[in-house]
Amino acid sequence: VQLQASGGGLVQAGGSLRLSCAASGRTFSTYAMGWFRQAPGKEREFVAAIDWRAGGTIYADSVKGRFTISRDSAQNTMYLQMNSLKPEDTAVYYCAARRGAPSAIEASYSFWGHGTLVTVSS
Repeated sequence: VQLQASGGGLVQAGGSLRLSCAASGRTFSTYAMGWFRQAPGKEREFVAAIDWRAGGTIYADSVKGRFTISRDSAQNTMYLQMNSLKPEDTAVYYCAARRGAPSAIEASYSFWGHGTLVTVSS
């Protein structure tokens, strides 16, 4: 499985960005995919995850109502729409995949992409 995240950049507080994660290497119908982030000096944390087949989602409390995770099965691509961005959202964002249901547990994900940097200025 190969995962390639893109879409990061510099945005002002209150702005929006959409991250993409292109997946390849197998059929993902039995997988969940997720977004994690790591801010400078902090440990990596869960952001959101989605069931690839059914579309069910889970979110970290810190992003509920602001971020939306989705996927395009035909394009094998997952997205993270980030609205109302805050300086504390600044981090390297990673996409990941695991067999089974969406999970907030980082260690349960077997496949990881390289990160994409999101910087939110105040």
